[in-house]
This record gives sequence, C-alpha cells and structure tokens, in this order.
Amino acid sequence: MPHARRLAAIASLALLAAVSAYAGPLQDDLIARRSRVMEQLSPETLAIFWSAPTRVYSHDVEYEYRQDSHLLYLTGIDQEETILILMPGNPVRREILFILEPDPRREHWNGHRLTPAEATAQSGIETVMTVKEFEPFIAAMFSRQPRGDAAEYDPFLSALEAGRAKLALLLEPQQNLSTPAGPARRFALDLRERFFGFTVEDARPIVSNLRQVKTPYEQEIMRKSVAISSQAHKAGMRAAAPGKFEYEVEAAIEEVYLRNGAMTWGYPSIVGSGPNATILHYNRSSRRMEPGDLLLVDAAANFQGYTGDITRTYPIGGRFTREQREIYEIVLAAQEAGMKAVSAGAPTRDVQAACDRVLRAGLVTLGLVIDPEGQQFKIWATHGAVHMIGMDVHDVGNRRAFEPGMTFVIEPGIYIRQAALDALPRTAENVAFIEKVQPMVDKYKDIGVRVEDSFLLTTGGLERLSSAVPRTVDEIEQFMKKF
Repeated sequence: MPHARRLAAIASLALLAAVSAYAGPLQDDLIARRSRVMEQLSPETLAIFWSAPTRVYSHDVEYEYRQDSHLLYLTGIDQEETILILMPGNPVRREILFILEPDPRREHWNGHRLTPAEATAQSGIETVMTVKEFEPFIAAMFSRQPRGDAAEYDPFLSALEAGRAKLALLLEPQQNLSTPAGPARRFALDLRERFFGFTVEDARPIVSNLRQVKTPYEQEIMRKSVAISSQAHKAGMRAAAPGKFEYEVEAAIEEVYLRNGAMTWGYPSIVGSGPNATILHYNRSSRRMEPGDLLLVDAAANFQGYTGDITRTYPIGGRFTREQREIYEIVLAAQEAGMKAVSAGAPTRDVQAACDRVLRAGLVTLGLVIDPEGQQFKIWATHGAVHMIGMDVHDVGNRRAFEPGMTFVIEPGIYIRQAALDALPRTAENVAFIEKVQPMVDKYKDIGVRVEDSFLLTTGGLERLSSAVPRTVDEIEQFMKKF
C-alpha cells in the first residue's frame, strides 16, 4: 500500500475508533435533532448557528464559558468559536462543523481543543473544518464558486442563481428601529451588501419549538438533573439553623452539585431569609438567619446542559408559626390546583388561572385583599406560575398547549411587603384599600413563600420530578425535626 494511502487508512481507523468510543444515545439524539431542524428548512437553505461569545469578568479574566443553548442542543459541543452549517438540500454533506484549529501554545494556557476526530465523535458530524475556513466557505457559496464537488451544493447554488435561496440564522429580537442590530443581523446585512439571490429567515422559532418538547434522551437527563437538585435542597435544609448565614445553606447546596457531576448551577442560587424571602431574585446570601425566620431557597443544578427549577420555603428552627402556615397553605393549595389543570392539549394559561383562583380566594380570606374578583391580589402574588425548563431555566418556546415531553414548573408565590403598599398611588380607592388591609399586612409582614416543582408531562400523566424534596407543612417539619 502506498505511503499516502496507508496514512489515510490509519487516519480513517483512528476516526472510527474515536466515533465508536463516544457514540451512544447522545450522539444519536443530536443527529435526530439536526434532522428535525432540516426537515423544516427548505432544501434551498443554508443555515448558520454560532457559538456564544466569551465574556470578560474583569480585566484579562473571563467568565466561565457557557455555550449558546441552541448550538449545544444541535451539536453537544461546548467549546467557544464553534459554528454549525446545515444545508438540507445537499445529498451528502448536509452538516458542516467549524472548530478552532489546534494551537499548542494556547492549549498550554487554556486547555485542550477538540480535534476534528473528537468533534465528529462528540457531535456525530462527519465534515469538520477550522473556523479560519468559515468565511472562505461562505464567500465561495454565495459567489457560486464552491471548492470541490459543485454538484454537492447544487440545490443551494441553483436557488441562488434563480434568486430564491434562503439564509437561515438565529436572528436576535428587534424591539424597535433604534436598537442596534445584533451579530446575526449584522452578518446578514453585511452579506446582503456583497451578494444577491437570497432572502433571510429566522431559524429561532424552528429550534425553539423543537426544544420545547424533550426527546426521551432529554427526559432522562432532566430526571437526573432534578434528582441532583432535589438532593441538594435537602442538604440545604439540613444546613439551615438559627445563627447560621444564608451563604452556609448556599454552600451546602452547591457542594452537592459538584459532588454529583453537575459542574455548575443552572441559575444563581436564591437563598433569602426573613424579609429577604420577599425579594424574588435576592442574590446576596449574606444575612444571619434568626429563630422564627422563613427561608426561601430557589436553586437547581446544571447537569449535562439541562436544569430544573425548585423552590422550597421552610422555617428556621423547624416549625412554622401560625401566620407562616396560613400563607404557606394557600400557596401549596394553589400549586395543587395548578397541577390538576395540566393535561395534554390544555393551554398553559389554564394552570395560571387555576393558581390565581386559589391565591385570590386565600388572600381575601386572610384580609390582605378586599376585591374577590379582580387583580388586586397581584399586589402580593407578583409573578406567573408557569414557565418551561430545559437547557435554560426559563426555557424557550411559545405558550402553546401542553404536550407529552414538555418540562415545566408550577410556582405560585405570595410575598407580603410593606413597600408594596407604600408604592401604590394615593388615589381615594387605594387609600381606602390601604386603611383596610394595613392591620393584616402588619400581621403577615415579611412573609415570603414560594413553592416550585419541576414537572414532566408524559403520555401517562404528570410526573413531579422534584418529589423527593419535602413539600407539605408536615413533611417539612418532620424532615427538619431530625437536624
């Protein structure tokens, strides 16, 4: 065998060995995800997906890298400066991945870069090029002078010649004309200045809608992710005690993430005690917890790119006061009502409406609201009760009806803050309201309660993924009695 052919054979065997070493359910799922995207793109389309940029934390120090969720969904590659091209009309080379070229000097500082064989093994994409080849490739495509076999790209090139080709990008939302165009829009504008024969379309709805319904593989990863988060919440409950600081609870939670292979949080942990429990996105974790406080903990791990979302509220010292229990039972009943409203084909707004009915009635009963019909209760119940979860804690997708495979939360909450009354305009109606409810606000002041669980809708019904974390008053008090 000639030397060149022998080297090629060795390289081919090395690639096959790498693929076999990494091939598995994830790679199969990634291939299927890309196929579903291409099924919704015309064969005359060239689609481009970029990795997230690196971000500077301070001076010459960068934040820990977080890949763009859409690119991670399609490739499984979490390395910066990665680009995916999909050309669904090509007979063979429908997927092309561009990655950073090897650089021993930079790898000495920042670690190993994927080789083409490793990128293929990780993503299932056979054609891998370097990022330096991306712009020449694009220029060759849009000037209709491709390198290599032109017939491979004929569906796109013919469409370009006929003026009906499409360039699909993840276009950034454009709120108004004065907002600067984002990177994808700028790329499209630059390309339009140089080439003709194509229109630009937004690929974001296609990928977002696919991501909203989790594949069986994704469902299993979500279960594992939420299981780690559930274990972490129980560790936090064990660490909570009078005299300790909020950050001690946060540390106990996040230690469980790392110990179980979830290398980071899915969102910054919220650990708020006493009045801090009424701050929705409190992130200081600096207060010393006092006897009689409620502690609200909203935290979840990122495991293999997927995060759940769990909130528990529990008493420091182990027992709810009467006032705390009264608020807690309303919130818990609202969540239960929301759970009953979930079914395949039901709109998500039905869950919100079910939660709202219970919250409104409960707050009227306690004297914190005087209007039994309207939106007055929103003074204390300030956020929505449903959002999707997945690769992002507030995952993508529109408010379409529930389908099996969707993962989401139900998270009603009540937050009694004097500042909410103080901020009301002093109309005659509001003054009368304030005078009526002020004694009850004084009674329940600084009580903040949120109960949030991660759910998966299956063909068999609703699965509460975070069921391992104590949730009812009795479950919480029994659990905390042990520590």
